[in-house]
Amino acid sequence: MGGIPTGVDEITSAWLAEATGLDVQTADIEQIGVGIGVSSALYRARLSGSGCPESVVVKLPALDEAAVFTSTMLRMYTREAGFFGELADQAPIRVPGCLHAACDHETSQFVLVMEDLGALRAVDQVAGMAIPDAERAVDGLARWHATWWGQADVLAERGLTVSLGDPIYKAVLPIVFAEGWEKLGVELDLPPAIQAVGPRWVEAMPGLLDGLAEAPTTMIHGDFRADNLFFDVDGAVAAVDFQLIGTGRGAYDLAYFVTQSIGPADASQHERALFDRWIAALGDGGVPAADLEGGWDDYRAAALFCLVYPVVAWRGMDARDPRQMGLAVTMLERFDRAVAELDLADLL
Repeated sequence: MGGIPTGVDEITSAWLAEATGLDVQTADIEQIGVGIGVSSALYRARLSGSGCPESVVVKLPALDEAAVFTSTMLRMYTREAGFFGELADQAPIRVPGCLHAACDHETSQFVLVMEDLGALRAVDQVAGMAIPDAERAVDGLARWHATWWGQADVLAERGLTVSLGDPIYKAVLPIVFAEGWEKLGVELDLPPAIQAVGPRWVEAMPGLLDGLAEAPTTMIHGDFRADNLFFDVDGAVAAVDFQLIGTGRGAYDLAYFVTQSIGPADASQHERALFDRWIAALGDGGVPAADLEGGWDDYRAAALFCLVYPVVAWRGMDARDPRQMGLAVTMLERFDRAVAELDLADLL
């Protein structure tokens, strides 16, 4: 008993009781989140026992070896364990309560046992987020950024985040992007704008990251998208998945969210208004006006960089799975819109 499980078969009622200190008598475990994320495997454990919650969520490394490789190289599992260990209690928006977190920093084997937010309202990223929800998400994102504004370089030095300018990205991303790009080319019909931008992305990537890593920085969520967000009964946003928390310019999160979680028609109509809303909320949160100059340029650079998400994710996706296919296709279609309307090719 004890230690970090190497697979879901080791997540038993006895293990959960020891890890959490709860009186877990039985645990009925099912996989959840299939087709939503590829860097980890998620399970819901329905519990019985005195004082136990009805269910908890258990998070383990991905089932796909390629996804585990990427996650390990980018220190994704160690980042999330560190977030719950040292940063979660400072979060200005709701995040899951953590009952147990463990990570082997040499192997990146890890496990999380968390509060189950499944009762909150979720939005399917493939369907796209409606603008009223998007506005609430942007408000929460601005509070997140304002909370850690000017403090994130220290977090990177402590190893709790990874700076967007960290050499690990420039070493790993060209490799995994090329693999994902090749697989996409075989399995999907790519929109013309992406076909034009994709082959030049690797060359542009280091400069994009260096610019987005320059001060003023904050702690970015790194994967702020519809599938990682929930809404409470009062409409307030809650967030999950902290494997990509980083140090960089806050516009990174906003650009990723707007360009890949909102349908093309809504994004076309509301993109600039959502950006302005974020800027205003940062000002209300005490961020100096001088720090917000040039934010639109950061937004465009981040939008171009974020082609990395669907391309790299496709390495671990299965074209036969409807949800995974739908997620990849919609993200690419939304990126295609961003390329045209934000003139992203001009940044290459």
